[in-house]
Amino acid sequence: MSDGMIDATTALRIGDMAPDFQARSTQGGFQLSALRGQWVIFFSHPADFTPVCSTEFSALARRQAEFDALGCKLVGLSVDSLYAHLAWVRALREVFDVEIGFPIIEDPSMAVGRAYGMIGEGATSSMTMRSTFFIDPHGVIRATTCYPHNVGRSVDEMLRLLCALQQVDRTDRLTPEGWAQGQPLLLPPVDQADAAPDWFCRFEQQS
Repeated sequence: MSDGMIDATTALRIGDMAPDFQARSTQGGFQLSALRGQWVIFFSHPADFTPVCSTEFSALARRQAEFDALGCKLVGLSVDSLYAHLAWVRALREVFDVEIGFPIIEDPSMAVGRAYGMIGEGATSSMTMRSTFFIDPHGVIRATTCYPHNVGRSVDEMLRLLCALQQVDRTDRLTPEGWAQGQPLLLPPVDQADAAPDWFCRFEQQS
């Protein structure tokens, strides 16, 4: 762990700096802060060789090029050892015919999971480690999601949320419910004193 690791009892919130750490991964030594300047999606899973996570990692591997095109690095995490990760990667290749091109971090002490608030300080199981952190190029947590162990995450939603975060960074616009790339954006609300009835919810005019 690096000295930048926050206290495990502190809950991470949107706007917090993502705790830095060093660990072993399927792609060698890893340090989160080395990815500054890029978006990062950091996602955890309870254990290797679990059915739900196997489908998630396979789907992410098939669509990694879409994340790469958006300047975003994928990083996985599990309490299992590096050797278990490597065996799982081989099994996923054999069963799903995919190559896992992103690093999977080992966290046998659950120190990273605790620092990110994925599991409680006294927890003896990693079953609740089903969290995803969207981290911007400055190392700031911009969004989080947390799923139960028996419900799979959506790669489409991960891509949609990443695109939305990048979009609002480029302009002063807002993204409405279910927004997808190319759809109209919302304008910020205006002073209602001289505004039309829709002052609080207006879409931009598209050319």
